[in-house]
Amino acid sequence: MIGPWGAARRREQEAEFTAFVEAAAPRLRRTAYLMCRDWHLAQDLTQTTFVSMYEVWGRIRHTANLEAYSRRVLMNAVFDQRKRRSAGEVVLADLPEAALERPADTAETHVVLLRALATLPVRDQAIVVLRHWEDLSVETVAGILDVSVSVVKTQNGRALGRLRAALGEDFART
Repeated sequence: MIGPWGAARRREQEAEFTAFVEAAAPRLRRTAYLMCRDWHLAQDLTQTTFVSMYEVWGRIRHTANLEAYSRRVLMNAVFDQRKRRSAGEVVLADLPEAALERPADTAETHVVLLRALATLPVRDQAIVVLRHWEDLSVETVAGILDVSVSVVKTQNGRALGRLRAALGEDFART
């Protein structure tokens, strides 16, 4: 039996968790989408993140950097999902075989960038998304992915080089 103090404390924790979810959900869902390019899967990964966090909420709610913690849990969910997925499964029907031309409007640019991002290995995608979309520092990305700062710098440089090669030199200039 939970006493009146226990019930009040539980309601307080649930209210804090609900507020955290409402504030963090759009950011996490967007990051998940950039990693998997599927809004439904992004929603599932976001919910998996929240379930994992809810299980330890009482322990982490005041001691952890919740934003960084949620990103790390999300990235672990993305990596786990990629490991489970069949090797023959392809997210995009047509991968670009040659350099892509720069599209005229923003929607087309978005699609072209997502397709190019999809050609990168999952760890490189995570680094590019966290560094350049989420605008996190190298040190923060290293902490989230549990790798060294030099790994983030090296893989980021290589990933950007692969993106430039996939998009073509004229893409960034025009």
